[in-house]
Amino acid sequence: MKPATAAKKLGVYLDATPEEFRAGVVTRDELDALQADPPEWLRDLRRDGPHPRQVVADRLGVSISGLARAEITEPLTTAQIAALKEEQPEWLLRERTTRAEAQRAEARLRAERSGKGRAAPAGG
Repeated sequence: MKPATAAKKLGVYLDATPEEFRAGVVTRDELDALQADPPEWLRDLRRDGPHPRQVVADRLGVSISGLARAEITEPLTTAQIAALKEEQPEWLLRERTTRAEAQRAEARLRAERSGKGRAAPAGG
């Protein structure tokens, strides 16, 4: 697979990976090995960053769209994410509320769909 795909599966920012990772092709076996026993560079990236948007969004408790609305377009380090959490800017509070409402709505829709898919009990 392409290095970008492998980086996404590993949850790391591609541009922060070593050159040999970015220049090559990653086989399924190599990806499995990286996940099972991550080398130091991968452990460092996962711990300290910089992190890709999805990881930043998850750690902040917002959506990727919420990051875009807040004009957060660059990868952030773990320290930068921690600083935002501590600072609690207004946009972060608003986007967390928006995400929580969206998740509740999705859960409600899933529950409704699963209820509609069941057959009515037969009377007898």
